[in-house]
Amino acid sequence: MSESILKALMRLFAIIADVEIGENGEILNPGRVIVASYLKQQLNQELVDEYLALFDQYIAQHHSKKGKKRMSANSVKVLAICSRVNDELRQEQKMLVLLKLFEFINHESSITDEELEFVKTVAVTFNINQLEYENCKALILEEPAQIPYKQNLLLVDSNKDFSNSEVKHIYSEHITGQLVILHIESTNMYAFGYIGNESFYLNSQIISPKRVYVLVKGSSIRSRKTSPIYYSDVVGAFLSQSKSEKIIFTAQNIEFRFPNSDNGLHFFNFSEETGQLIGVMGGSGAGKSTLLNILNGNIKPQSGEVLINGFNIYSEKEAIKGVVGFVPQDDLLIEELTVYQNLYYNSKLCFNDYTEKQIDEAVTKVLQDLDLYEIRNLKVGGPLNKFISGGQRKRLNIALELIREPDVMFVDEPTSGLSSMDSEMVMDLLKEITLKGKLAIINIHQPSSDIFKLFDKILILDKGGYPIYFGNPTESVVYFKKATNHINANESECNTCGNVNPEQVLQIVESKVVDEYGKLTKSRKISPKEWNKHYSENIDVDFKTKPFSKSIRKNNFKIPSKINQFRIFITRDVLAKLTNRQYILMNFLEAPLLAFILGYFTKYVAGERYLFSENENLHAYLFMAIVVALFLGLTVSAEEIIRDRKILQRERFLSLSRFSYINSKVMIMFVLSAIQMFTFVLIGNYILGIKGLTINYFLVLYSSACFANMLGLNISSALNSVVTIYILIPFILVPQLLLSGVIVKFDKLHKPFASHKYVPFVGDLMTSRWAFEALAVTQFKDNEWEKNFFEIERKKSYAEYRFNYLLPELINKLDGCDRYLTKPTKEVDMNKNLLILNNEIEILEKSFSKKTFKKLAQLNKKNFNSDISENTRNYLETKKKYFLKKYNKSTVESDKRFNNISKKYKSKDNLIALKEDYFNNSLSELVTNKNSFQTVYETDDRLIQMTKPIFKEPESNYGRAHFYAPYKYLFGKKIDTLWFNIGFIWFTTLFMYVALIFEWLKKLLNVGDKINFGRKKEKD
Repeated sequence: MSESILKALMRLFAIIADVEIGENGEILNPGRVIVASYLKQQLNQELVDEYLALFDQYIAQHHSKKGKKRMSANSVKVLAICSRVNDELRQEQKMLVLLKLFEFINHESSITDEELEFVKTVAVTFNINQLEYENCKALILEEPAQIPYKQNLLLVDSNKDFSNSEVKHIYSEHITGQLVILHIESTNMYAFGYIGNESFYLNSQIISPKRVYVLVKGSSIRSRKTSPIYYSDVVGAFLSQSKSEKIIFTAQNIEFRFPNSDNGLHFFNFSEETGQLIGVMGGSGAGKSTLLNILNGNIKPQSGEVLINGFNIYSEKEAIKGVVGFVPQDDLLIEELTVYQNLYYNSKLCFNDYTEKQIDEAVTKVLQDLDLYEIRNLKVGGPLNKFISGGQRKRLNIALELIREPDVMFVDEPTSGLSSMDSEMVMDLLKEITLKGKLAIINIHQPSSDIFKLFDKILILDKGGYPIYFGNPTESVVYFKKATNHINANESECNTCGNVNPEQVLQIVESKVVDEYGKLTKSRKISPKEWNKHYSENIDVDFKTKPFSKSIRKNNFKIPSKINQFRIFITRDVLAKLTNRQYILMNFLEAPLLAFILGYFTKYVAGERYLFSENENLHAYLFMAIVVALFLGLTVSAEEIIRDRKILQRERFLSLSRFSYINSKVMIMFVLSAIQMFTFVLIGNYILGIKGLTINYFLVLYSSACFANMLGLNISSALNSVVTIYILIPFILVPQLLLSGVIVKFDKLHKPFASHKYVPFVGDLMTSRWAFEALAVTQFKDNEWEKNFFEIERKKSYAEYRFNYLLPELINKLDGCDRYLTKPTKEVDMNKNLLILNNEIEILEKSFSKKTFKKLAQLNKKNFNSDISENTRNYLETKKKYFLKKYNKSTVESDKRFNNISKKYKSKDNLIALKEDYFNNSLSELVTNKNSFQTVYETDDRLIQMTKPIFKEPESNYGRAHFYAPYKYLFGKKIDTLWFNIGFIWFTTLFMYVALIFEWLKKLLNVGDKINFGRKKEKD
């Protein structure tokens, strides 16, 4: 309160004061003690003396004149003073001034009409309504029966037979007289006076008759004969809830232990009803958060049950849906959205039956109630980019739950990291929630005195999860002082300022033993188990379950269907991403920029002008394009789930669909990757002059990016740190580079992994291998030039390999077997040669409809002789001639096709231009293995074709093939390599999707953690 206001109030009191002149001419003012009492509530003693002197000065000034002239002048001054301070005093302060004015005039021997008129003028100027004015007047100047609006009246006395439907009543045995308490609704204040002769104390201060007092939060009224009357008792008496509407929250015989530990929560009972604000205190490791998670249903205890009006929160979740709310300590806000949007989309997920108008009204109301409406259009921001204060963030987090209007709210550390002012605002908000008939259970650490007094009851836990106190907050100080035989154990708060020191409780609980040198040891005077035993004997022994009606009132909470949740999740996520300009710029510009860089630097110009056919870097571009697709797909999705982990925990608490959430993420990632890959292909292919295969390139790169999306979402879901995710990305990409078949050929890998017949199994696991093969093959065989000749060239290559390489090599093997017949020296080579001859001839025979070689079964060491050798030689020579004939026929057909195309394009130059625009020589050399001198690779039982793999027919019927195979066979069906490889990539993508839905990777890592933990325990 400012100095000018206090001076104005001193003048106001002085004007209204009824002074008398003493025998010696001095001014006598019996109301001075009232002014002193008022000042003591606002100021320290030094300033009290200063303003009392000012009050005396104003008394002398305003009471120097006599009669009507003075009265008229003072009336004008009263009006002027009230008008001046009206804009600066809060309504609670105005009401306190009014009460003090009534008390001021009541202190005098008689009350004049002029004095009442003065007070009336103040009330009107202060905008105090007539009903509350009359109530306050009757409270102080008249009897309780004269109070006009009795619904706001509470009487505390020893009358067992009290019956008055209008008046609230609290029975207190042994009380003498009566406490009269008035609820002032406009300011939510409780003013009271005492009628009687007994000594009563308000927070250790004596209560005098004919005086009015205000019962503030955390206060208690005491006497030596009766039980204390707490602020919460008074508030509870005014809560107008019927028994059927009340929620009774009960925890019976609860026990919980963490694995391999005695920590958790020890035997605990609890039964409270709505309208209470209950705090949970304790040092680090006391189990406060564990208790909250047990009570809210996130953790199921090993024994005992938690009930809400008789419904078990673990086994009857459907019955209590929407009843329990939980505000964790962590921030649950989406940083990119505004205050309004955060609350709006939260509401959309909670109120399926609400219309858009109803949702808007509900959101607006909560924002206004929590004083957030003015900042509704501000972005929430993050720790490094703040737009709203810490207190506003905390209130918005509470609003996410408060809008559902749950009957029971759990709040974990609501004041953590907040200033003292913000902390008090948040706690006042939670107190207001309980005044509306809710039960709030708050986990709090180191509360201030004012916050500590706000709680109706406090639960204190000791290390290891031992409950050691449950009851009135201020009584806790007395409880622990008495338990440790402190001096002045009955003093719970400072007699001068009324403050309570909550830390004193924990200091007493955790006090250490002093050694013989006067130093504190690590041993405690009283262990947690001893405190718990004291609690069991003195507090828990009186535990009784509150009576309840097994019914839950209907609430508006209803989650949408899975498809509607999917739509809401998508809308929310897209909106959040669109408001993040940096995210949009990076993700939409990254792909085209990389395409430009790759295209520009791989555009090799051999002569004066660029020719696509002469670009030796095409295969490098193809490979790097796949790397870009995998990299972008991984990085764009790697943080998607982990950044929402805290929000996911809350949405799991609300029983929202994880399936819908995951599908929304997958959809957004797939659309984003489609945009990235489309722009990449358009720009990169345009720069390099790749024509006619845009759709093919897009499908391969998009499929690769989608696989990377799913892989990124899996690691984002399974790992618990963003740093770990980005450390892991190189371990994912490097194998994709190494085992792609481009950097290191599959036949040049380390011997256990190398393979000549098929792509090794480790290679088949790499998406990069399937993607690069698909691009290389489609670029070679599906371009406008090669597609005219590919099938002819394939037949030609098939015949050429057999008459030029395979059959001559088999004849050489046969020659070796003949030499062995004349001079048997190398038995091993003989067996090997015959085995190769047997296998290769068998394969040759399968390619013909009619089998012509009848000696196949005799091609072994036991049966081999000169006759069989001669028959075999004749067979091989015949086949050699056959394939030579086939080769020549294909050559003629190729020339004929060339001539036909020449006629179509009308000139040779046009035909050359066509080849230059579509056919790449460097890629042709790669897929035909032209630069390799090895045409046939010999294994223990086969001869493997190494030349022209692009024209080689795959041998497996189950999809396996050599690298650059033009097509694959799957269960007898021939499938083009482009479509087979794309299909395989999508198959692995689908596998990753299923793994994400069922969290296989996360479960696998959890099993690994348990195994490692077990080993560590054994080692220890």
